[in-house]
Amino acid sequence: MSHLIRSIRTGEWAEAKKLRLVALQDPVAHLAFLETYDDAVARPDSYWQDRTAGAAEGVAERQQIIAEGPDGEWAGSVTVLVEEAGSRDPFDVAVERRQGHVVGVFVRPEHRGSGVTRALFDAALEWSWAAGLERVRLFVHEKNGRAEAFYRKAGFMPSGVSVPAPGDSGDQELEFVIERT
Repeated sequence: MSHLIRSIRTGEWAEAKKLRLVALQDPVAHLAFLETYDDAVARPDSYWQDRTAGAAEGVAERQQIIAEGPDGEWAGSVTVLVEEAGSRDPFDVAVERRQGHVVGVFVRPEHRGSGVTRALFDAALEWSWAAGLERVRLFVHEKNGRAEAFYRKAGFMPSGVSVPAPGDSGDQELEFVIERT
């Protein structure tokens, strides 16, 4: 793999926006993301600037990690949010303990199966452990088998917790966790 795995930088909002818009056009985006392409594309540049600055290198509350190819193109991304005990998660459920929450996982189709996704997850976990987190979790839609299979290979295990998926589908989002060893 010839990609550089690194945290984003504050000024890279245009690249972050571009990758997010590509992600939201993926065939399983409706299962993987809590945002639609139409909503994201309508956001002003200031939104993307703030979003990028809030997850850039050196930020303690969240970190967006990318895989940058030799040509400078971003092949994929993952973000870790630090959740504090007593806060509310994206599903409006109370967080019981300080932990990491992986969101925004996306790798361009042409880079899947190349080791990029694993390298992004390894970096995300390394950042989480360095931040003093003892547990990292993520949610996967019950119908997103491709993602679930990868998460299991990366060491995440189902916790038994599920929450209703957004919308009125009756589907569930399943929590997967990994504990620091």
